[in-house]
Amino acid sequence: MNKKEVSDGIYALSMNVDNIVFENMWDLPNGVSLNSYIVKGKDVAIIDGVIGWDGIPETLYKNLDEIGIKLEDIKYLVVNHVEMDHSGWIENFKKITKDFTIVATKKAEDMIKAFYGDDLEIKVVKDGDSIDLGNGKVLEFYATPNVHWPETMMTYEVSSKSLFPCDLYGTFGQVEAHLFDDELTPEEKAMYDIEGIRYYSNVMMTYAAMVKKAIVKTRTLDINYVLPGHGILFRSNPNQIIDDYERWSDYTNGSGKKQVTILWGSMYGSTEKMVNFSKQIIEDRGFAVKTVELPKDTQSDVLTKSLDSSAIIVAAPTYEYKMFPPVAHALDEIGRKRMTGKKTLYFGSAGWIGGAKRDFENIIESSKMNWEIIDAIEFIGNARENAYEQIEDAINRLLDSVE
Repeated sequence: MNKKEVSDGIYALSMNVDNIVFENMWDLPNGVSLNSYIVKGKDVAIIDGVIGWDGIPETLYKNLDEIGIKLEDIKYLVVNHVEMDHSGWIENFKKITKDFTIVATKKAEDMIKAFYGDDLEIKVVKDGDSIDLGNGKVLEFYATPNVHWPETMMTYEVSSKSLFPCDLYGTFGQVEAHLFDDELTPEEKAMYDIEGIRYYSNVMMTYAAMVKKAIVKTRTLDINYVLPGHGILFRSNPNQIIDDYERWSDYTNGSGKKQVTILWGSMYGSTEKMVNFSKQIIEDRGFAVKTVELPKDTQSDVLTKSLDSSAIIVAAPTYEYKMFPPVAHALDEIGRKRMTGKKTLYFGSAGWIGGAKRDFENIIESSKMNWEIIDAIEFIGNARENAYEQIEDAINRLLDSVE
């Protein structure tokens, strides 16, 4: 457990989890941290607790003792978000004491009772409600529904100007010695830049419209610290992560860098040859290229590498009269996550008859992705000269449309 004093009376406790498939779906190559916070006034509040995640009460006692807090001082458990990685510890906590009040939204109240029983005292709060902990510490609460569950809220401590947004403004990646943004090495910063996009695209992207509403609400507050439930903490430039989330939300709706992502798969090499040919054309035009090879790369990589590109090329052969399944699944997942408004191009090989082109167009349409299809090209066997010419022309038109 990594313990840091954020400001007077406010403590961050962070623990790392590796070898995890987040939500039992998303591969995390750099793991993830779980962050909880203690606000110490006359009364004590724990916000989004992970203390005792291991289920051992002694872990809780040790952490509290090290920052001078007794169990009986804890009056409030603030639950910004009921997802198990932030609320699961309640089950163990209630075994060692009953003298506490959970603070949550109305929607969260129903969910907490469903998961942890009806014997809990829950104080329901709405936008702008507050709790005075004494000694100058006041907590205010702001609902952020459907970011990314319907019960979510943010907590704001007035005196320190600290925002506790839970999953909002989080990043993947384990936190080692450096917990704050101004402590990061260049290598750590580069890693968190990638893991921030991974986090947003894997967890938040479906709810981009609600994220934008939460950002508007966030910007009404005077903030010195952004203290999320996952990843690093922001104090030198707390607006950085808010600006990042706003930009990523724009990427969700079609904007992007001068960059192309190629989602591709190939069974016997014919489509792969054209992918390599395409990369060279794109790079020669001064665009960056990201590639996701399926099924070797993960669905997490699909979303992470596609989000900030302004154009996406889908390259896959026909398989049983439809698109090569790993690529079709990847495209379907992008549709489920509501990544809309991208410019796109399809090409791929077929053995004796096509079908992937039609499948590609059907997925785009049925998922209501609103992608502009610049072209869709199928060729039989290895591409011949006319196919090379068609694809080169289509790529140039694609790049022209986003340049």
